[in-house]
Amino acid sequence: MDEKWQKSFPVSWDQFHRDARALAWRLSAAGPFRAVVAITRGGLVPAAVVARELGIRVIETVCIASYDYDKQGEISVLKRVASDISGEDKGKGVLIVDDLVDTGATARVVREMMPQAHFATVYAKPSGRPLVDTFVTEVSQDTWIYLPWDMDLQFAPPIRERATV
Repeated sequence: MDEKWQKSFPVSWDQFHRDARALAWRLSAAGPFRAVVAITRGGLVPAAVVARELGIRVIETVCIASYDYDKQGEISVLKRVASDISGEDKGKGVLIVDDLVDTGATARVVREMMPQAHFATVYAKPSGRPLVDTFVTEVSQDTWIYLPWDMDLQFAPPIRERATV
């Protein structure tokens, strides 16, 4: 783990599913939405859960690369949102979903594409939080969130036996 990450927050599949459903519950009063745009790759899972819970059938992706495991790099837009989704109304009625907002770099790029869209994440850190309309859980900036698709089951030594930093 990078030195800037002082804490870790491991999230199980069960917890992530509960949190994604909690996000859908919060979003139910904010709609209706005509489409969901998932920010790949992290937004694919919560977007599927939210779309199911809210009965949204139109699901699109915006593909952005910014992380290589725990190293944030330069933002690269690999695929834009289709023009029939973003529309001339700059995303009005569109729900953008991502797993988390960290520094806000990815969120800024997507916000520029669709400034009228509603932006939702499951987790939010303080630096990116102002860019998000709806989120479920705030996590401190110095916490690395281990999402279930990035983890494998393995032995974890007891806390008292772990080396302290």
